[in-house]
Amino acid sequence: MNGATLQSRTVYAAGVAQGIVLVTFPAASTVFTDPNEYGLSSTQYGALFLPQVIGAVAAALLGARLARRYTIKRVYIAGLVAGLAAMATLLLSQLFTGDQTTAYILLLSATALLGVGFGLCVPALNTFAAAFHPAGVDRAVLILNALLGLGTVLAPVLAGIFVGLVGFWQGLPLVSLGLLVVLVIVSSRLPLAVSPQATKGGARISIPKRFWIYALFAALYGIAETVNGNWSQLDMTTELGASATVASLALTAFWGMVTAGRIFFAVAKRWIPARVIYHVCPLVLAGAFLLIAQLGRGDEAAGVLAFGLAGIGCSALLPLTISFGQEEMTAFSAGVAGGVIAFYQMGYGIAAFGVGPLVDGGVKLPTVFGCASVIALVLGGISLAVARRRPSPSSLHPHPGHAL
Repeated sequence: MNGATLQSRTVYAAGVAQGIVLVTFPAASTVFTDPNEYGLSSTQYGALFLPQVIGAVAAALLGARLARRYTIKRVYIAGLVAGLAAMATLLLSQLFTGDQTTAYILLLSATALLGVGFGLCVPALNTFAAAFHPAGVDRAVLILNALLGLGTVLAPVLAGIFVGLVGFWQGLPLVSLGLLVVLVIVSSRLPLAVSPQATKGGARISIPKRFWIYALFAALYGIAETVNGNWSQLDMTTELGASATVASLALTAFWGMVTAGRIFFAVAKRWIPARVIYHVCPLVLAGAFLLIAQLGRGDEAAGVLAFGLAGIGCSALLPLTISFGQEEMTAFSAGVAGGVIAFYQMGYGIAAFGVGPLVDGGVKLPTVFGCASVIALVLGGISLAVARRRPSPSSLHPHPGHAL
């Protein structure tokens, strides 16, 4: 295997690992709320993700500047080390479950490190994918995003195995830890060099007024996605009476269909205009939310299917938002992706934290999912403002080097 091939495969492997690491906490949600483990309330569980959001946004905004100063390879490896430290801190917290305050502080520290690692690594991986495949940039970025999505699918599968079947949930962070250790060792020995232009920042440009429509869409989408991604397992176990294994299957179905949908729509846009996909997906998502809200005890199989349908509804929305924005606001193209991702993370934080106090206050999760259907319908309305009279973008995925 030559050096270029090894570099490419390492980047793709890092994409899978980042997906697994990113979904480790949601995949283990039943462990964190289990009275025999951490015993967190819904509010405490939701608050775990605030440090992650802050860390991811800060790291993503600082990443380009750090890459210009210290090289993108060092920024990428620093991201891997931060993720490694997050998994180690999560494992360390297991030693303090008898002291909930100490354990919770360690969990918050772990999610903060996780956010920093993700915010540093993933933009660098997009840059590497583009730089190492100059003749097939779009394909390389598509593969990277699909593999990252594969990682988000594998995390709940591993959780189902370790939590539901083996009874050793620590196996999930141990797998993530092992993958990151291997990646740090292999990556440190590779050149992972890109041209200076790949990390060079452009001139300061004022933010177009149209950008705020995209920002609002991204924030609302972040809420809708996170209601599924972070609260599906608890809905399955507490409202539908599902086992931890079946609940993990529901989360797997959601992320799996997000990934499969992105790949399918990337191909289907040859025959179906991307703007049509953009208008239809929110309606599919709204229907999925309404279905989930109607499910009751014993509807585990229907729950898995409903969360899979929600994944299809979510799949193309974020990458298309970035693609439409980049092609409409060409002078602000590099800022569109970073800005949209930042607002998406804000929506993520609102849903990750905000649902917890509602549940602890007596609001049932089916009610939360029912309300989320309204957000999905609002997304459908905003999609008309974004793309009704615009030509379909040439690419479903964000331009390389600029997006998470």
